[in-house]
Amino acid sequence: MRRKIDEEELNMTKYIFVTGGVVSGLGKGITAASLGRLLKARGYKVAAQKLDPYINVDPGTMSPYQH
Repeated sequence: MRRKIDEEELNMTKYIFVTGGVVSGLGKGITAASLGRLLKARGYKVAAQKLDPYINVDPGTMSPYQH
């Protein structure tokens, strides 16, 4: 049984977090982009935001298993 959704609930901001495990090259970017594209195709407004938790560290010089 579907419940009635009011307009205020429809306009609420929703968040999807794409996180990864130990290996950096798991395709998190492709996954996030694909989800965004699918949601846009359904009429949702989508804005991607990348969070880089490394402060003053260059992850390019680290082993993929460290970050």
